[in-house]
Amino acid sequence: MSTAADTGILFFALLVCIAVLLAFEALVLAWRSGRGQKVQKLRTRLQDLAGSLQRAGPQAVRTATASQVPLLDRHLRRFAWVRRCEGVLAQAGLRWSVANLVLASLVLALGGTIVLGIAFPTFGMLALAGGLAAGALPWLVVMRRRDKRLTRFGEQLPEALDLIARGLRAGHAFNACLKMAEEELPEPIAGELRAVHDEITYGVSLQQAFTHLSERVPSTDVRYFTVAVLVQRESGGNLTELLTKLSELIRARARLMGRVRVLSAQGRMSAWVLALMPFILGAGLYLANPGFMGPMFTDPIGTTIIKSLLFMMALGILIMRRIVRIRV
Repeated sequence: MSTAADTGILFFALLVCIAVLLAFEALVLAWRSGRGQKVQKLRTRLQDLAGSLQRAGPQAVRTATASQVPLLDRHLRRFAWVRRCEGVLAQAGLRWSVANLVLASLVLALGGTIVLGIAFPTFGMLALAGGLAAGALPWLVVMRRRDKRLTRFGEQLPEALDLIARGLRAGHAFNACLKMAEEELPEPIAGELRAVHDEITYGVSLQQAFTHLSERVPSTDVRYFTVAVLVQRESGGNLTELLTKLSELIRARARLMGRVRVLSAQGRMSAWVLALMPFILGAGLYLANPGFMGPMFTDPIGTTIIKSLLFMMALGILIMRRIVRIRV
């Protein structure tokens, strides 16, 4: 009897283990069906294609979504800068909405102001400036991601042009060459070429597809690429030779820009030192001798001097930035 009871218990435990494993497998399959890598990739491609098709028609502004909340979306649509922010987010390769970006900026600005106001109750201007700096962080992150993505795209463009030119030389159609380039190359250029290929495949004209590409990637090299393709399509010519020469031109510009950056490295480092040294020295003096630097923040004359100095420092930083920033 005892042996039969033990066997029943073991059989029941085995069934429980099998049920737990099946439940876990069901959860994994359910997660993959909605959140898996392939599903996310397919959803991203559909969103990109939907956005491209919306931009192709006159209803682009009304059909785009600035937030996931309809009421908030209607209020945001009243401002013209929302459309520009959506373009910047798309260029950065971020799936954020404008409402999320604005909300994160407001939360950080309010939190930074409150924290600095509690830590330094006598320095109201410092708390306000710190709050504004904290609120600007999400925008700086977006602009940094945008610059890095556009730079990466510019580095990949010559290789993409060579790949398309080789495909044309081998006798493939231009749309097939775009398909091969998007499959062979990594992001971000693969996603942009994929969007162009999908637009052309689903009925968008070649001119509109490449116009959308130049809008998504505001680069001189991309505009050259767009002009070369459209002019060849309208007037004829050897597109393979055009793309090969354009690839060589882009590589030559990149080499020249690298030499310029090397030659201007000392000037850029000097600009950083001149811009940061007054703030570092001021903070060091305040930490070493608060009584010596304290009147600068409490006395009305001292606060007026600090405001004037900050204005002149900001003006000097802008001037130095224009001096060391060289375009090729």
